[in-house]
Amino acid sequence: MDMSRRTVIAGAAAAGLTAATIGTAHASGGRKPEKELFGKLADGTKVHRWSLENGGTRLKVLSYGGIVQSLEIPDRHGRYKNVALGFDNIDDYVASSPYFGALIGRYGNRIGKGQFTLDGKSYQLSVNDGANSLHGGAKGFDKHVWDVEGFTSGSDVGLVLHYTSIDGEMGYPGTLRAKVTYTLTGHGDWRIDYEATTDKATVVNLTSHVYWNLAGEGSGSIYDHELEIAAARFTPVDSGLIPTGELAGVAGTPFDFRRTKTVGRDIRVAHQQLLYGKGIDHNWVLDKGITAKPRHVATLRDPSSGRTLSIATTEPGLQFYSGNFLDGTLVGTGGHIYRQGDALCLETQHFPDSPNHPSFPSTVLRPGQTYRTSTVHSFGG
Repeated sequence: MDMSRRTVIAGAAAAGLTAATIGTAHASGGRKPEKELFGKLADGTKVHRWSLENGGTRLKVLSYGGIVQSLEIPDRHGRYKNVALGFDNIDDYVASSPYFGALIGRYGNRIGKGQFTLDGKSYQLSVNDGANSLHGGAKGFDKHVWDVEGFTSGSDVGLVLHYTSIDGEMGYPGTLRAKVTYTLTGHGDWRIDYEATTDKATVVNLTSHVYWNLAGEGSGSIYDHELEIAAARFTPVDSGLIPTGELAGVAGTPFDFRRTKTVGRDIRVAHQQLLYGKGIDHNWVLDKGITAKPRHVATLRDPSSGRTLSIATTEPGLQFYSGNFLDGTLVGTGGHIYRQGDALCLETQHFPDSPNHPSFPSTVLRPGQTYRTSTVHSFGG
């Protein structure tokens, strides 16, 4: 899979799907999305798994949490492996998942003390990470069953996912209607288009929480993966991993990935920020800022397999998490125990705790506005 052949093209959401294209087959693209029963929740709610294949990429998605259960791509010799951590059953996702592959909302990342003030009114959110709110609270978007429809459009195949979050859910104001489109393009790119509307002023920050290991799920440490991030600054955090408000330069620190280096090269350096995060768990301030169309921000490569992941986004931030809290208690889809550093996350986003930092890019959404962001993952081998 030559990287030069993998181009970022408009997904189905950008193209404007019609009822006629939802769930229909086409002559020239990948396979029509296939749906099967994956399991049931304790209350009997069915959870389905959708399978998509296009352009050399194979994707499996759950209706529960919009979770990417697996994503298979070939290595330099054409051999496929799943490169996304996950479970083989719904019970583990419900009981013990650290957000494996999930859609995150209403607010990706942390909000300090679970509190913010908007238009003069204070809100208390669900607190689930010490004193802070993480990834939408105790029951964020990752813990709900989404409505899912499969589609084909030209050379693309994909899924449209819908979830409505009621006013007051997890403490957030406004009824938020979220729509997320997963598209596999004819080039094998995986594109995510996020949209949301609200009936009251609120804050929103949607993202995807895939745990990547390009050598293959369960194959061991990602510390030898090579990473480059187009960012000269990051947002330092306090001991609770809440941004201090500073935009600090990466030069001369373990956080400098402006030139490609291995993930593990500086991860054991005695730096206070690494001590706070038990490794890397920080937001990078992307040089390009917010853009109308996805622009390249990061490249990840596994030297052993030759697999690569290139990320383009419209978002201003990228949370790089080095799998620090994987502790050997979880068994994944391949039957392997997941340990610290066995995967990493690259979450495109607005900044953590933005509602409490007026100098950060705003995450406020008001009635009449539509929240829109897009991220594209391109693969090579």
